[in-house]
Amino acid sequence: MRRAPISFLLAAITVLALAETAGRAYAQEPAAPSSASQLGEVVVTARRREESLQETPVAVTAFSGAQIDRLNIQQIDRISQLTPNLAITEQTASLSASTIHIRGIGEQNPILTSESGVGLYLDGVYVARTSGAIFDLVDLERIEVLRGPQGTLFGRNTTGGAIQLVSRAPAREFGLQGKLGYGRFGEWYARMQLDTGLLADGPLRASLAYLHRERDGYVDNTLTPDGQDPGSIDTDAIRATLRGDFGKFTANYAFDYNDRRGSPMFFQLIAATPDVRDYFSRSPLFGGSSFLLSTQRAGTVQRTEAAVTPRTESVSRIQGHALTLEQAFTENLMVKSITSYRDMDVDFIFGLSGNGRLRGVVLDPLTFAASIDEVTPIQGFQNDRQNQFSQELQLLGHGARWDYVLGAFYFREHIDTTSNQFLTFVLPGGQAGINLRPQSIFSGKSESVAVFGQISYRPSVLQDRVEVTGGARITRDRKSLNVTAPAPVSGSDDFEQASWLASLDYKVTDSAMIYGRATTGYKSGGLNPAAGFLNSYGPEKALTLELGLKSEWLDRRLRANLALFHTTYDDLQVQQFVAGTGGSQSLFVNAGEARYQGVELEFVARVLDRLTLEGSLGYTDPRYESFEFRDPASNQLLNVAGEAKFPT
Repeated sequence: MRRAPISFLLAAITVLALAETAGRAYAQEPAAPSSASQLGEVVVTARRREESLQETPVAVTAFSGAQIDRLNIQQIDRISQLTPNLAITEQTASLSASTIHIRGIGEQNPILTSESGVGLYLDGVYVARTSGAIFDLVDLERIEVLRGPQGTLFGRNTTGGAIQLVSRAPAREFGLQGKLGYGRFGEWYARMQLDTGLLADGPLRASLAYLHRERDGYVDNTLTPDGQDPGSIDTDAIRATLRGDFGKFTANYAFDYNDRRGSPMFFQLIAATPDVRDYFSRSPLFGGSSFLLSTQRAGTVQRTEAAVTPRTESVSRIQGHALTLEQAFTENLMVKSITSYRDMDVDFIFGLSGNGRLRGVVLDPLTFAASIDEVTPIQGFQNDRQNQFSQELQLLGHGARWDYVLGAFYFREHIDTTSNQFLTFVLPGGQAGINLRPQSIFSGKSESVAVFGQISYRPSVLQDRVEVTGGARITRDRKSLNVTAPAPVSGSDDFEQASWLASLDYKVTDSAMIYGRATTGYKSGGLNPAAGFLNSYGPEKALTLELGLKSEWLDRRLRANLALFHTTYDDLQVQQFVAGTGGSQSLFVNAGEARYQGVELEFVARVLDRLTLEGSLGYTDPRYESFEFRDPASNQLLNVAGEAKFPT
């Protein structure tokens, strides 16, 4: 996410200079693309209505279906390589969990009670859990990455931005196509897409897409076949759509299903205390495996989680149903309803030490009797289950000078987690250890209700080149938590927050637009299941000021978009470990304030009729303004903003 500061300056100077050139070159109205040498129009729905990317006063990166197919994008994390200031990484152990950051804002904690700072939407449906955010993408029309807070139209948990996945509608004509691919580590995939066309020449049409993908692991585990080595994957993805067009009324039902199986990525210990190193290194003396501790990447290992579970693979199943209804009363007025149900079942193992079956001297914690048994630095398995229901209503209007969206949103969610760990606590001296099997079991519910509205107005001044936009959203959340283990804890809390937007854009020419926007967003507060008591923490709040330029020149052969942003982030949810007489606790507190600033530059150049160059640059400079930490020795709050580090 971070680049050298000189890149920031060069990007700003270069594009501002090009903007001046564009202003001189395009005093006349640009024509629609008339040849293969011109760039085509890109349509996005960043403001809940279809409009040109170049006329949308939002920092957006869009990928068309043709680009997705050409670049072979099969998982959402692939687009982070092509989008400025976007970072998506697959989380450890789980096959479907992700960490998403936009402009440095996101959430790394995979626990189901934590909210993301970046919203993920599939056909307008909010996908609440990052634990289910990595799934195979099939039959997409486009992907849109909206950078900056989207709290007005998209709601809570979009302080960094939002990602929209838009599926392709069934074609009106019959069609069948397939695609095969092969890569390293024995990876291969097969994809099929079927369009029925209009069924019996009536109003209904359907589509079906199926993807199968397999890959061997990238580390050779001698205890398992290649298909179960660390990094292996075996997935099936299905998407089925049925659409009906009944004059001014349209109904669209979509079903998606992902089944992902594989062995989690490989972990390897690179450092340990002398006592830990000496203790586990004696494993071969007791008939166990050799202890793996090295800074050099191991190519052949003997990893096993047999001490805690007989399974060798993680499994993730995700499915969703969505019904979208649209009723057009006139050409300029429409009501839209989005009803959805999704559920997720993620069952994963984790061997964070990367070791095989170790053995050592173990003391009974009650009698202190010594025996030889299996030992491990840490391993375990976990099951996360989640289901959600959401309903959104939108009223969309359009006029000669007005565009507006009014809406209401309801969301309900249930979560359940069961986590089992197995670890050996090495006693001082490194001669013996105590086997521990900590367990965490909790469930929770959340409800969210919101009303929102946004309106854009084009006054009859400056040749109708000015547009003013304002919007607001009020959200109320209620969350409850029930912890069964390690200690019973239960309770609930409510959170309420308002978000707003104000923007102004001006078309300098028919091919260049500048805009400024001030927008807010918030990440919901929550309840922490790992504290040992009801640890409630409040929402995070973000305010972003942004200046942007969208322009085309050289007879629409070159497109360059620039955004400069400054974000103030208050009440950061900070995880802190507190030691006491009862042991250590993991607490969440609103103890931080930060600011993020940076630049984003994207360009597309049609060099030849069959040659297009695309590039982007992103730079984010984060800094803590305040980071409160309670000193365990003095019990005083200290501001450690100068020493605190941002997650990388």
